[in-house]
Amino acid sequence: MAATLADVARIAAGLPDVVEDERRGCRTWSVAGKTFAWERPFSKADVKRYGTETPPAGAILAVRVADLGEKEAVLAAHPGPLFTIPHFDGFSAVLVHLGSVPKRLLRDVLTDGWLCIAPSPLVETYLQAHRRSGRPSSSDPVKPAGRAR
Repeated sequence: MAATLADVARIAAGLPDVVEDERRGCRTWSVAGKTFAWERPFSKADVKRYGTETPPAGAILAVRVADLGEKEAVLAAHPGPLFTIPHFDGFSAVLVHLGSVPKRLLRDVLTDGWLCIAPSPLVETYLQAHRRSGRPSSSDPVKPAGRAR
């Protein structure tokens, strides 16, 4: 079953202090005034860069990652639902094709995006509460590389 922007909104709303807003007609999610995820439709230039290939159809989400090394690792681990385009070269974010991303991966990507943007005290509180909840370690968010906690 395809993920939707409603799923994104639900998952993001479950993270502390997230504010949903709209910028240029697209939904955004931020914490402490910093955006960690946003709806990212393709521009005409983006579509043109695909040449003869067909770009992914449907909703696309951009999500921050800690750094370019994490971006490469995430893209290598999840080709297909996670991808990038030339416009994002050198920028620490990945694109998520909502039509093909498993909801668990979407949750993990959004959580990791939140973790790399949220203020450290908020992150520590979240991680402590998450550890106490007794959830299996396989669902624990990964501490982003490149940011001291």
